[in-house]
Amino acid sequence: MDNIVQGFTQFREQVFPSQRSVYQRLVHDGQKPKALVISCADSRVVPELITQAGPGELFVTRNVGNIVPPFATMMGGVTAAVEYAVMALNVRDIVVCGHSDCGAMKGLLTPGLAEKMPSVAAWLRHGEAARKIVCDAYPNDIDDKRRLHALAMENVLVQLNHLRTHPAVASALASGQLTLHGWLFEIETGHLLVYDGEAGQFVVLAEEDALPVAEAAAAPRLAAAAVGSPAARAAG
Repeated sequence: MDNIVQGFTQFREQVFPSQRSVYQRLVHDGQKPKALVISCADSRVVPELITQAGPGELFVTRNVGNIVPPFATMMGGVTAAVEYAVMALNVRDIVVCGHSDCGAMKGLLTPGLAEKMPSVAAWLRHGEAARKIVCDAYPNDIDDKRRLHALAMENVLVQLNHLRTHPAVASALASGQLTLHGWLFEIETGHLLVYDGEAGQFVVLAEEDALPVAEAAAAPRLAAAAVGSPAARAAG
């Protein structure tokens, strides 16, 4: 706690004075974050630091395993954060960000690790599909480190699928107002692996590259538009 207090003192005396106008503007105008980032609560993964985002630029929710429960299965903090970000803050991008050496993913691969933590074990069931994919669809002879890395990636994709079940997200995607991103931060290398939905794989983000996306904002669409209304079909 001494370090935390010292850090705040440094912020208040050395950082805040030069940023005072920024914070005053954020209070006066309100927040207008560019994106919602759903990341792991792991202390080594700080979305604002990784992206070098300033105050008011990101709306962040963090939890064990960067989990997004499917809508209606758990009406909790993640669901509320997603709904608020899309409907109240009008974010146009949502990022699900996993990371290497994730303790939650280790818990998924070895369920006994969480047996004394029933709440954690129950929470990690939202990543069970990712574990099943890695156990059944990946080669049996890959080493433990590669298996853990693969699970972290597959978990990001599973949580993106869960995200699409949220009504606010489904509506924004259908109206072409939202883009989804899947990221994996490699703690040991500093690399950011980004899911390319067109290629169907994670790629290392390079400075000169355009940012691949998991699901791009598309032109507004309605399923019924392709076939027309029942009256129009009858008239035809």
